[in-house]
Amino acid sequence: MTGGTGGTGLRLEVAGAGPAYTDRPGAVGAAYLVRHGGDAVLLDLGQGAFANLAGLIEPSRLTGVVVSHLHPDHFVDLVPLRHYLRYEFEPPRRVRVLGPAGLAERLDALHAQPGFAAAALDVEALAEGERRLGSLLVEARRVHHAGESFAFRLSLDGRSGLVYSGDCGLPDDLVPLLRPGDTLLAEATFGADDVAPGSNHLNAHDLGRLAAAAGVARLLITHVLMGRDRAATVAAAAALSGIPVRIVEPGDRFDL
Repeated sequence: MTGGTGGTGLRLEVAGAGPAYTDRPGAVGAAYLVRHGGDAVLLDLGQGAFANLAGLIEPSRLTGVVVSHLHPDHFVDLVPLRHYLRYEFEPPRRVRVLGPAGLAERLDALHAQPGFAAAALDVEALAEGERRLGSLLVEARRVHHAGESFAFRLSLDGRSGLVYSGDCGLPDDLVPLLRPGDTLLAEATFGADDVAPGSNHLNAHDLGRLAAAAGVARLLITHVLMGRDRAATVAAAAALSGIPVRIVEPGDRFDL
């Protein structure tokens, strides 16, 4: 499904939008492809999402992958990406990956093989601040979740763009990234229900209030746990924000 036309020049394509566990068929882990011209930046690559990604873009053409935090539902399909780059081409191809410190070591440990990630992935440690991936300006900010966790803003030279929450426990952590007119792609793990104590996640009420205060143009909800009322999640966020709200699914496309 394709969303409405925007004016930023960016396109968002959803390869995966599931939480850490689910009984919804096809609800693979987080993976969001942002394109501008010939550039393509992938935000996270969680469990099962590689096949969907490969249906959207030839994976070696990625400008870069940006990983929000070191939970497997946000990075574990870097393993099939690594295998694809290593064994599908002669010589092997490479992709740039930016993530929290320790990402390469996590991947190496999965195969008990030092240098496993480095065989095809150029892994760099993330820090707060701006960096450019092709034509896209990527701003990273720390958020409360688990260890080093980041949210991101993608734009063209600071114009209205896309803000992605990753997993985030405090809505105020996203405020420095948000500008009027942005699209906010954010987790509401607990839907319209209360957030479990100590879980460091958000719900629909958090997102609705945040979107209204920041003046964003559209709210895209993701990472909703199984059993949560999805219609109630959208309704709660829309009532508080007064803007278009929807829950994203793999296959969705949005012109931002």
